[in-house]
Parts: sequence; C-alpha cells; structure tokens
Amino acid sequence: MKRQKILALLIIVGTMLLVTFSFYGYQAIYTPNVLVDDSDRVLLIPSGTTFDQVQDQLYDQHFVNDLLSFSTLAKLMKYDRYVKPGRYLLRSNMSNIEAIRLLRSGEQTPVDVTFNNVRLKPELAERLCENLEADKEQLLALLNDQEFVAQYGFTTENILTMFLPNTYEFYWTTSAEELFERFHQEYQNFWSEQRLEKANTLDMSPKDVGVLASIVESETNKPDEAPKVAGLYINRLQRNIALQADPTLVFAAGDFTIKRVLNKHKEIDSPYNTYKYTGLPPGPIRVPSINAIDAVLNYEDHNYLYMCAREDFSGYHNFATNLNTHLANARRYQRALSQAGIYN
Repeated sequence: MKRQKILALLIIVGTMLLVTFSFYGYQAIYTPNVLVDDSDRVLLIPSGTTFDQVQDQLYDQHFVNDLLSFSTLAKLMKYDRYVKPGRYLLRSNMSNIEAIRLLRSGEQTPVDVTFNNVRLKPELAERLCENLEADKEQLLALLNDQEFVAQYGFTTENILTMFLPNTYEFYWTTSAEELFERFHQEYQNFWSEQRLEKANTLDMSPKDVGVLASIVESETNKPDEAPKVAGLYINRLQRNIALQADPTLVFAAGDFTIKRVLNKHKEIDSPYNTYKYTGLPPGPIRVPSINAIDAVLNYEDHNYLYMCAREDFSGYHNFATNLNTHLANARRYQRALSQAGIYN
C-alpha cells in the first residue's frame, strides 16, 4: 500500500514536471521573445563573429527579452556552430525559433546602395561602403591598384567610368572585390550592342565615351542641353581642336570651389588641362551618369565649336560657330560675373 502511494506520488510529481517543462519548452520555442512590443530592427553580424558575441549583441542591444531561452534553443538547433555573418531584419514579437531559423539560414535582407554626383575615388569608396561591411580604405586601395584594375580592362585613371550611378541591391557582407565584380557585370550589361555600335561610329571606346560624358555633365546640369554640348565637343575632337573645357581646369586645380576660371588656371601643367592638350584627358573628371553617357551617344549634330555660360545664370549656354560671336558671348558673361561680385 505504501509502495503504491509512493508510486502514485512519483507519477503526480513526474506529470507536473513534464507539464512544467513542456510549458517552458513551448514558451522557449514559440512565445514572442524578440523585440517584444518594439519595432522591427536590423541586426548586423560582422564576419568572424562568434556565438558568444552574437549573444552579447542580442542582450546588450535589447533584441531579446530572455537570453537563456534563446541560447538554449540556439544550441539545440546547432546555431552556435554555424553563425553566419550578415544583415538580418528581426521583426517585432518574433519567437526564438523564428529568429534562429532566420539567422541560421543566412538569408540576409539586402541593402540599397545609391550614388551620384561623385568626383573622386575617395568619395566613391565612401559612398559605396557607407552601408556595407566592405572597408572603404580597402576599396580605395583597389581603385588605385594598376594591376588589379587592369584585370577588368581599365587603368587607375579611367576606372571610375566602370561605375554607373544608380541604385543597386547588395548583401551587407559584400567585400571590396565582390563590389568590383558586380559593377563590372553591370558595366558589361549596360554597354549593349546598340550602345557599342554608336560608340564605334564616333570612333570612341566605352571608356572614351565615359570620359567625355563626365565633361559634358560638368558643363551643364540641364539634361535637354547635354546632347548639344556633347555635339560641340565631338566637333572639336573630330577636327583635332583642343576641347578647352573649363571644368577640366577646375579638376586639374583640385579646387572645386572655383566659380570663375582665370588665365592662370589655363597654365596648369596637367594632362587634364584641355586648353594645353588636345584630345580627351586620361580619365573622367567625375563619375559620369547614365544620362550623360547617352547624351554623348545620341549627341546633337550641329556646327557649333564654342560655348559660354549665359549671362542670366540660368545654367544654359550660348553657342557659336565662330570665334567672334563666342568672344562677344564671353564678354557679356564676364561682365555679369563682375557685376555679381564673382572674381574667383
């Protein structure tokens, strides 16, 4: 009889323990534990992060309420052995099992990378790496590595023509080398057979088109005027006349605050000085936009050889077919600059 009571008591206690552990197990697996009553947030796990570091990050940054239940289930699911770096969007009130399955799968939430109005390599490296794990200094080093860029058919002077301003999706863990691969592929896709034929008609390579497009874009911020500006420079190139593009002098001077190009700037000894040297400079003076590239490929056919900014500061230009008309246009613009107090 006594033995039966003990057995019954053991059964009751065992049942209670089973129910208790089952309830706790259910809670540990399915009850919301991630960002409880909080908004969705992104968790960044850098390459080389250990499971202990992931736990610290989840706790210190208040991603999980009960770290013990998360860690216990994570170990049971062997996530501690397979931590995958990345950018993960954890949603409000996720359960442990939902979060662990996501982290263990390595299914990152992509990040948008957008850039435009970039002049120099350091700017490009910073803009591209701003929201990626890739190191901007490493990317800059690759941009300046002659042997590396030569693998893609570029020089360190013209490599910026490979990067087409747009919005791209990347995984946060993308490396500097993977960035190059992606942009090279985008470049190849952009240069369709139709665009290549137009470049060949101009007796220009895609890189040459990019260099000229960078000058056109620096000359005018008016999309409707860009094909006319492109046509003017193409006329000069085909007649072996120096481009005499003021933006190239600003680039050669390395001072982008210059508003008024002076004769002293024309004396700068630089391959980017298109007053001193005929033909295209060795590289772009900014990362050319797709619109500017297409403006060159679809240039306006005319006889203009000269241009000068309009004296109304509208951003448009006065065009001329002869030097006398151009000099008259230039005098009006110079007077307008002086009246506005712009001397440099």
